Amino acid sequence: MLEVSHLNVWRGATEVLRDVSFQVPKNTIVALLGGNGSGKSTLLHSLSGLIRPKSGSIRIDGKEAAGLDPAGVLALRMAQVPQGREVFASMTVRENLELGAALLRDSRRVRELVSQMLDRFPMLAERSKERAGMLSGGQQQQLAIARALMAQPDILMMDEPSAGLAPVVVDHMIETILDLKAQGLTILLVEQNVGVAAAVASYAHVLQGGCIGFSSPAEGLLDNPELVSSYLGR
Repeated sequence: MLEVSHLNVWRGATEVLRDVSFQVPKNTIVALLGGNGSGKSTLLHSLSGLIRPKSGSIRIDGKEAAGLDPAGVLALRMAQVPQGREVFASMTVRENLELGAALLRDSRRVRELVSQMLDRFPMLAERSKERAGMLSGGQQQQLAIARALMAQPDILMMDEPSAGLAPVVVDHMIETILDLKAQGLTILLVEQNVGVAAAVASYAHVLQGGCIGFSSPAEGLLDNPELVSSYLGR
């Protein structure tokens, strides 16, 4: 379980997140929605250890994570799929996967994990020796997910996985996210696409101006056009 309690984050003289609290129960998908400038990226950076909160608590399966560096967060078995995929374009698919297990010292285990990822994502197996920059956007997204899974997380944070993808690829991405949940992962899904959030999440929180302004079961998001207009600016 991921528990965020009364989190306050400043960047310089600006308060970006104010008293943010929510939970992601074990083996659920919780969506975090918000428009540009709402604080979503700052929240993820705080959860992943890139930004130190001013105050508040981040607990991963009961262990305090606020203030840990990224390696410390990974050690608590929480990993992130970054926005924009951010694959290493000049490196091969296999090399990108190996980087996901950078904290492991057992080379045999790393090879086993690479084999598991290539079995889980057959397209990656077909192109494992090709440079990641040659992949399509959807294929790079699969690689970014597989690379995060190389860290063997229990909790996966996904930062706008549908961004920039064609509708048919988004449909496949939804299937992938639901499959990850079926395999036991707990997922925090940060999205601007309300349809994706409604399709996969059990619960949703909406960030606005650094605060959680609205929370509800995710399945009701599409039936609330006023919410989309007021909080997401659409």
